[in-house]
Formats: sequence, C-alpha cells, structure tokens
Amino acid sequence: MKKPRLNKRKKQHAKKSGLPPGSLVYVGRGDEDLASLAVPKLTLMSYDESGMQEQAITLDVLAGLNADASKKLWLNIHGIHDVELIKQIGLAFNLHPLVLEDILNTEQRPKLDEFSDYLFFETRHFYYEQATMSVSSEQISFVLGRNFLLTFQERSTGAFAPVRERLRAEHSPMCALGIDYLAYSLLDSIVDKYFNVLEEMSDDSEKLEDALLAKPSITQLHSIHQLKRASIELRRVVWPLREVINHLTRNESGFFSVTTIPYLRDVYDHTVNFIESLESIRDGLGGLMDIYMTGVSNRVNLELRALTVVAMLFMPATLIAGIFGMNFQYMPWIAEPNGFWWALAIMGGIALVMLLIFWRRQWLTSQTQP
Repeated sequence: MKKPRLNKRKKQHAKKSGLPPGSLVYVGRGDEDLASLAVPKLTLMSYDESGMQEQAITLDVLAGLNADASKKLWLNIHGIHDVELIKQIGLAFNLHPLVLEDILNTEQRPKLDEFSDYLFFETRHFYYEQATMSVSSEQISFVLGRNFLLTFQERSTGAFAPVRERLRAEHSPMCALGIDYLAYSLLDSIVDKYFNVLEEMSDDSEKLEDALLAKPSITQLHSIHQLKRASIELRRVVWPLREVINHLTRNESGFFSVTTIPYLRDVYDHTVNFIESLESIRDGLGGLMDIYMTGVSNRVNLELRALTVVAMLFMPATLIAGIFGMNFQYMPWIAEPNGFWWALAIMGGIALVMLLIFWRRQWLTSQTQP
C-alpha cells in the first residue's frame, strides 16, 4: 500500500517558516525525489494566422519574448524545482513575487488570482495507479496574458499532448484563434483526463464488488480504503477547480473573448458532471464496505455454526458416557460383556441421525434455505 507523504510535506513547508511573503522556495518533492525530475526545459510555440513555430529556448531568449506582440506565445516550462529559472521567467514577464511563490509551492489547491496584465490560476493533473488503486498528481500553473500563455509543470505529464498536435497540424484553425482559446483548450484537456481516472476507478470498484461477493478478504478492504482516499483527493481538487472555472466564465477581467466563454462554460459543466459521478463512486464504495462487513459476518456465522454442529454431535455421547460413568454398584449393562461396544454403537447412531437432520436442513453447507 502506498504510504502518505505527510512527513515529506511537513519538512518541505518547514523551509518557508519565518520567511517574508514572496520568498521563492520550492515546496514539493523531497530532496531524495528531486533527482527523478527531468532537467528544466523551456518549449516555446509562437503562432498566428500564417502558422506555428516550435522551439526549445534558453534563458537568454526570455528577455525579448514579451516585447513581441505580433504573435501569440505559449511558453511551457518543465522543471519548476529550479528556483532561479522561475525567478528569471518572472522578471521577463513582470510576474508578481506572490505568483512565483505559488508556482513553486506544488501543494496548492486550485486557485485564481487576477492582475491588471494577466490572470494566474492553478490546477492539478492526475494519474491513476491501478496496482495500488491510488492517485498521484502534478501541479500545473497558468499565467494568461493578452498575447501570451505560460504553463508550469513539475514534469512532462502528457496532459497537453492533444493540444500540441492540433497546433502542429498544417493550417490548424487554432492558429487563427486567440491565446485565450489556447488556455481553454489546455484546461479542457486536463479536465477530460479526469474522466479517464474516474473510469478506471469505476472499473476497479466493479471488480472489487464481484470479488467481495465471491470471497471477502482483508486485501479487498485495503483496496476499498485506497479507492476512498483517491476519491477524497480528487474531490479536494475538482471542487475548488469548479469555482475557478466558474469565475473565468464571468470574465470580469476581459481576458477571454466572447466566442471562448461558451467553451469555458462547457468545461464548467464537465467539472459538475465529474463531481456528481465521483459522488456516485463514493456512495458505491460505502456499499462495498457494507458488502465486506456482511460477508465477514456471514463467514463468522458459518464458522460458529460449524463449531455448534460439532458440539451438538458430542453432546449425546457425553451424556451417555456420563450416565454409564456414575459410580453405582448396580447399574444396567454393567455386567454385559459387549456393553462398551453397544454404548459406542448408540453414540455413533445418534451422531449419524443428527448429521442426517443437519444435512436435510442444509446446516452443513454454506447456503441455507430461507
């Protein structure tokens, strides 16, 4: 079973203790996990009606990016554990220190902050680990300007792959649309993948139900708890994300065009549907727990019934042995040469009759008649 990372989180948050607001400190994976992260990578997609250009860039190119208003710019950053890199990006695009602080803190819940020149919002991308029936997630941050979009990821998640392919397509309609439509498309891609996680959880839940009905075990109980924890984690993220998207649909800052707002409302509807489906799965997991407890109770009852049958079989033999074991001088069959064998025969006969009665009443099987 996958263990929680509470201790790691406490250690990471302790790094910021006592620091002033806006201090840039990476809060996320522990030091032992940083080696697993890829080398920071900056990928720039610039496009307009004539087409799209894609290239990997370095820090020295950042300074002139924001000045070019002729094209729409999408800069994707892998590797937010590099504090100096995030700082340089903040300087190039004039981002508030609190925004940079939030980008570096990967334990945030989805949120939205509005500034005069850009919008900042965060969400999470989920992976479902079928072996452990648990979910893990990566934080994704967005900075949406008038002609640019910045996305920050801990690592390459594949969440944006469908959108990239649409942009790379020859004569892509997306190239003629605004940068706000790109922000919508990326957000929609993330939310769509939530349903993939939900479907896998639902499949595992159905398999668990079949296994529980066949033979409940402690392993299945652990799996139920894992799925419940996964559903809680999903709800913890999607519930505030729904409010973020709802705020975006109101478009109070004017960063989204009138033509993009209906698409954002569609994403909002998806989050509502997701939450409703997630609640159904959570209710189903509660039912699985009831099935498990009922199965365990039935198994205990069967074992107690087996012990009761054995005890009842020995009761007549104990009675007969007790009667003939009394210390009287004159008793029937005391002088009988075959009395011992007759007593055993009577004991065995009574036991056989009782077994026949138990069998007729189906007490010797796992199924009983109502």
